[in-house]
Amino acid sequence: MILSLWLDQPVWAMFALLAAGFLAVCGLLSLLTNLPWTRPALRAVAAGIVPPYIGVVAVLLSLLTGFVANDAWERQRQAGRVVQAERAHALAIHDLSVASAPDMSGLRGALFAYLDAVVREEWPSMAETGSAAPAAGQALGRLLQAAADPRTASEAGEATHAALLGAVMQLRSARSERLALSAARSDESKWLTLLVLAALTLTAIALVHCERPLAQATTLGLFSLAMVTTLGVIAMHERPFDGPLALTPDPIRLAHTAMTSGQR
Repeated sequence: MILSLWLDQPVWAMFALLAAGFLAVCGLLSLLTNLPWTRPALRAVAAGIVPPYIGVVAVLLSLLTGFVANDAWERQRQAGRVVQAERAHALAIHDLSVASAPDMSGLRGALFAYLDAVVREEWPSMAETGSAAPAAGQALGRLLQAAADPRTASEAGEATHAALLGAVMQLRSARSERLALSAARSDESKWLTLLVLAALTLTAIALVHCERPLAQATTLGLFSLAMVTTLGVIAMHERPFDGPLALTPDPIRLAHTAMTSGQR
């Protein structure tokens, strides 16, 4: 729950909270290793720890960080591909309806209504709740009914009807995939594991450098800065439709404008 609230923050607040957390951990470790009543015990514990030990936990942290980063970037790329696919299928439906022999103005009207509902209602709904807009679903249903009309097959031919119906089904599939990506929530367990491994790595750094407070503070600060930057950038890509780098409906809006204006 706490991690979800953190991911819902603006970019500056997200980085600030992350930096504050790392700063608090670094401050606590510095105090524990330098205060008179805790220093002897911690230095006795750290006496047998060799510097290469830092790499044991750091390797686990780096592997998990790479996994989480790849997952976030792949979700962002997949969302971009889905939006472009939805745009391409909408254009294909429009072109097929224009090129066919019978008048398909009704089908184009249903297509325009769907695109308008996606841009005006469904995109804001995805950003706020991750859910679909009923108006877009109803418009898509009317579009499918118009494309599946048996009269289209008899007037335009079986080949054109099959291609048109296939394009509408692909549009429906692209929308379903987009909504699935929007509804998917972040896996808090991987972020919690990342933060735990980062805290353990900070602990290892503090213990190895406990004899030299200045070197300890420097290494803790550098590692914290690197982790805050890395985790913050990964978190920005975690949610493709409602995060700081959320995708816009511009491709679909521009396709709609091109269809209505007749300029491509």
